[in-house]
Amino acid sequence: MPKFAVILAAAGKSTRFGEARRKKPFIELKGRPVWVRSLEPFTNHKDVAQAIVVVSPDDMDWFQEKFRPNLAFMNVELVTGGKERADSVQNALARVRADIDFVAVHDAARPLITPQWINAVFSAAIQSGAAIPAFPISSTVKRVEHGTIMETIPRDQLWGAQTPQVFARQLLLDAYARRAGFTATDEAQLVERLGQPVAIVECSAMNMKITTQEDFRMAEALLHTLPAEKSLKSLHPFAADNPHLLDNDE
Repeated sequence: MPKFAVILAAAGKSTRFGEARRKKPFIELKGRPVWVRSLEPFTNHKDVAQAIVVVSPDDMDWFQEKFRPNLAFMNVELVTGGKERADSVQNALARVRADIDFVAVHDAARPLITPQWINAVFSAAIQSGAAIPAFPISSTVKRVEHGTIMETIPRDQLWGAQTPQVFARQLLLDAYARRAGFTATDEAQLVERLGQPVAIVECSAMNMKITTQEDFRMAEALLHTLPAEKSLKSLHPFAADNPHLLDNDE
């Protein structure tokens, strides 16, 4: 089986969270740190051979001391983050081992990820080389300028991107090598610039990212309602050829 590395992006500033004392990945969600909940399903996965957590230089010493037992138990490597998210991921990507086949990049503030969703995205990435989870936008979407609606955007082809975003290692290396200062909001955007199709795996909106205090309260409410069954529908182009794609829990 292919080997996977996971990069957990935890170097953000958490400016919208509204908690001055602690950044959102480091607070406890129902008794366990958010970043641990975000990473553990990967470190427990049989195909994940390397786990890297990217932390801001300002937090590095404190993080190492505070979470020393977690880091040792989960066999985590720490990498210093950069100015932007893409800089942080690029720093971690340079530390991914040469024997790794695929790299998954996951948000440290996305703690509701499940093994079933990970399996689905991993399987899609193996088939197509690049895959991300996403969910179809159900709300009416408006483009707004200065507090006024400028237009209503058709939503029938709009999807909300999530993580983990998973790519063949060399493909992601190539995408970052050609970044040239481009500011990307996620890894898929960099890969798209290469002309590489990125497969979509339909996921639940419950795979949410904690950005605000309200998000945190919602995550608390959802934590014990996560699906236990394989409920994802793959939309990647090879799905018809692999009807058992979502049954990969060997």
